[in-house]
Amino acid sequence: MAAPGWSERVRELLRRMNSFHGTGSPKALCLPFLVAGQQVGHVPQSVAQRLRQYPAVFSVSQGDEAPSCLELNKHLASFEERTAAVQGVLRELREEQAFPCLKEWREELYNVMPYFCDLPLFGMERAATPLLGVKRYGTHLNGYTWRNGELLMWLGRRAQNKPTYPGLLDNLAAGGIASGLGVRETLVKECQEEACIPASLAAQAKPVGTITYTYVGAQGEIYPECQFVFDLELPEDFVPQVGDGEVQEFYLWPLHKVKEAIGSPDFKPNCAMVALDFLIRHGYIQPDEEPHYVEMVEGLHCTL
Repeated sequence: MAAPGWSERVRELLRRMNSFHGTGSPKALCLPFLVAGQQVGHVPQSVAQRLRQYPAVFSVSQGDEAPSCLELNKHLASFEERTAAVQGVLRELREEQAFPCLKEWREELYNVMPYFCDLPLFGMERAATPLLGVKRYGTHLNGYTWRNGELLMWLGRRAQNKPTYPGLLDNLAAGGIASGLGVRETLVKECQEEACIPASLAAQAKPVGTITYTYVGAQGEIYPECQFVFDLELPEDFVPQVGDGEVQEFYLWPLHKVKEAIGSPDFKPNCAMVALDFLIRHGYIQPDEEPHYVEMVEGLHCTL
């Protein structure tokens, strides 16, 4: 059988990254996760059953046939109280090696809220967020330049010691938005740390939108993610340098090579989506030439 073409490979990438909404998804079996009466996540039943062992923090309400929702104890009324209580449970679960994702513990808090514009209800360890299916937010930078009239894109290759997706292609700079940090603040920080882009240059990056998707992990974890995307035109003579060691090297590629990489397993999946969005926005992929153009655009912007 012939290998699938580029369009089909990209369609499969988008199906995987939106698998929570696809055929065979565990979505219908997940419990809504409520905090102060507001839904902030989706919890697999296996996780909910484990968390019900901590009634001072979590409660599982009963429906007619099965548990209907997981709720944070209403007696935990403040951001600080909720954060401390949830972190205490998660640390205990980590010590018990209860869930594989906790092996990636980072001592980094992510805020939890219904929508990005809302005040955070509590903070929790980044590595544990897929257990509760809460939304995660990050920033990604498309760095590009022009040489002899040709548009070229800078990409990085992740270090081999990265806990996730080691050795795969990545955007020029990217990172999750930790508690207490803003969107642009995170972007500038990641630019400096990963690619040694001066803050004065990183500050010129233009926000160009978001990509959103929700996928199911290998162990049934739920990953709803929103990435704030920025474009930065770099001087022709600028060369990014390896900073904190999260990237092993950088490449400056023509767009046809970037396009081929997007449809390959060599690209970190969500970073491939960011690069695909860049190619669409800059007219490199045309609706009269790509039969699945609409499907690709929709696949980059699925509702969380």
